[in-house]
Parts: sequence; C-alpha cells; structure tokens
Amino acid sequence: MPNTKSAIRRVRRVKKQTQINRIRKSKYKTAIKEMDLLIKSKNKDKAKKYFSKFQSILMQVAKSGVISRRTAARKISRTSKKI
Repeated sequence: MPNTKSAIRRVRRVKKQTQINRIRKSKYKTAIKEMDLLIKSKNKDKAKKYFSKFQSILMQVAKSGVISRRTAARKISRTSKKI
C-alpha cells in the first residue's frame, strides 16, 4: 500500500493509464487481425482501402508508447508487401 500522498495519487493515475493502454492494445490487435483477414480473403481492393486506416492506428499506438515505433513500422512494411 502506498504511504505518502503522492504515492496514493500515483496509484490512481497508473490505474487509469493501464485502462487506456489496454484499450489501445486491443485496438492495435483488432486492426492487425482485420488486415490479415482481408489479405487472406484475397480481397485486395478492401485491403488497400483499409491500409491507410491500419497504418494510422499502428502509428497512434506506437506514438503513445504501447508498442515500439520500430514494431509498428515493421508490421506496416510487411503488410504492405503482402498487398
């Protein structure tokens, strides 16, 4: 248990931030799964349309620090090669 006032506030802040990070990570995983489905279904037109949104989601998540920028860049690069 936190003893000082600042530690108590920090616990509250970390709890909120953890929830936000979970939402972001879920959004990231959903985007990857959706893109994989589009690629596997041989639906190149829809995959190309979704790619910009996919790229945006990955970079937002990377910017917030949930995943590394290099990881996001690698995922985007490999996905663009598949399309």
